[in-house]
Amino acid sequence: MNKLTTALSIKGAEPIHDKWLQIIGIPLAVLPFVFFYQYEYGYDWGLFAQTFIWGVISTAVTWQVLRWWVIRVRMEYGQRTQFRQRVWKTFVGYTLLTICLQPAETWVISHLDLTGLIAPAEFPRVYLLHIAMALLFALLVGVIYESMYYLKKSQEAIREAESLKKATLQSQYDSLKNQVNPHFLFNSLNSLSSLITEDKQLAGEFLDELASVYRYLLQEGDRELTTLRSEVNFIRSYLFLIDKRFGSAISVDVKVEERFLDDSLPPLTLQTLVENAIRYNVVLPEKPLRVSIRTQADASVLVTNTIQRKPLRVAASPIGLGTLTDRFHRLNFPPLVIKDDGEEFRVTVPLLRVDRNTD
Repeated sequence: MNKLTTALSIKGAEPIHDKWLQIIGIPLAVLPFVFFYQYEYGYDWGLFAQTFIWGVISTAVTWQVLRWWVIRVRMEYGQRTQFRQRVWKTFVGYTLLTICLQPAETWVISHLDLTGLIAPAEFPRVYLLHIAMALLFALLVGVIYESMYYLKKSQEAIREAESLKKATLQSQYDSLKNQVNPHFLFNSLNSLSSLITEDKQLAGEFLDELASVYRYLLQEGDRELTTLRSEVNFIRSYLFLIDKRFGSAISVDVKVEERFLDDSLPPLTLQTLVENAIRYNVVLPEKPLRVSIRTQADASVLVTNTIQRKPLRVAASPIGLGTLTDRFHRLNFPPLVIKDDGEEFRVTVPLLRVDRNTD
């Protein structure tokens, strides 16, 4: 049996764990045929033993052929959503294979009878009856196979959905954690400490903007979408802090048209792109980093920065842009358009338009 199963297996196919189904199913499939021969030719223990043993052997072979067909169909229509195509092709194959194999089995047992009790099978009555019996059981077993497979795929779909949900939550958490960067907070507090002794009024403004930044992070960081208006207000507060830290070493130009302010995008998008520009480029007064944020006519935001890469590889991996790309994909947004010509790094951020054609 193991050799036959191996011979009929398909390389790379998903295995079917049906050992106990075969152990129980094969003898059960044989019993109707045994009872048929007992009824037709008399009750005899020798006839019973012969038909049962031959039935187990031939049914085991037929079972493996049908099992091979199941695996083959699953390789072609293995998705849970392909239920109809898989069932249709599986049972059409069952029918054709049974019609081909069962008459041969009936002929063999009637011509190789060791008891001398079995007459040559009456055609077409016995052949059609045996085909109907075999086909009925094959379809029953097929229903069991398909039910097991569908249940397995449903469980896999549930696990994948749970895994995706966990990955999404982890991505959101990582994104927020990266935005609430301890280094950013440390640098901001250092700047605030210096301002307190130099200019108390400016220190108060700095503290207000710092509070606005973290208020936005806490309120919007775990939401899927926010308005461009909120993003712009946030990025202005964020840039106020950046300006006090870098001074003339960085220049950020923000030009956003009023008509796009109510459109939507994932929160922290602009901050991620500005932070990436700062993280991976030299920011010095003698070599200022220039960043531009502006809306475009096709309902998108173009964020650009001059490229002046740091001479040493930054220790942190560039996860900000990757996380942002994943968020846009998960929300079924048009993808970010990223271009790098060696002199300027450009990211086009699509906006979710608001329908203003209200009655």
